[in-house]
Amino acid sequence: MNLQSQLESLLLVAAKPLSLKELNNLLGAPAQEIESALRALADSYEREERGLRIIAQADKYQLASAPDNAEVIKKFLQNETAGELTQPSLEALTIIAYRGPISKFDLERIRGVNCSLIIRNLLLRGLIEEKFERSKNENLYSASLEFVKFLGLSRLEDLPNYEALRNNPALSEFLAAQEPER
Repeated sequence: MNLQSQLESLLLVAAKPLSLKELNNLLGAPAQEIESALRALADSYEREERGLRIIAQADKYQLASAPDNAEVIKKFLQNETAGELTQPSLEALTIIAYRGPISKFDLERIRGVNCSLIIRNLLLRGLIEEKFERSKNENLYSASLEFVKFLGLSRLEDLPNYEALRNNPALSEFLAAQEPER
């Protein structure tokens, strides 16, 4: 697979901007080749008037929607955040509420599917919060105060069976057994 294709895929699924160093570690390509491929990809998006753009700040890169599409995206996001939560979103929110703070990686291991869009939607709705954990070098997600307030609770620990589900030994064993070398 060519470098541009790999970069496009990584930037699409990344929940945050990726640094040149991260891209270098993931792809094993020289930094100059990565920068050249990113420029070519960005030029292609512009030239072909596509709906995507590559945003660059310092040495970090992120895939974003084209500014010309702001109105249609705004309309979509209003509908997205105003409607009911989907079953997968409810499942992820429940896991985050009971197991949080939890990494995207662990959430995906529990659910068995990619949760990038679900996390984004829950963040947009204000139902979860994101905090960067420096020691683990990853973002952790937990239920927000807005979520607790929405449920009419005083604190997260008032959720039904909170302690039993939060400290479920079978789930803890599963996550420990599945822990890859990172």
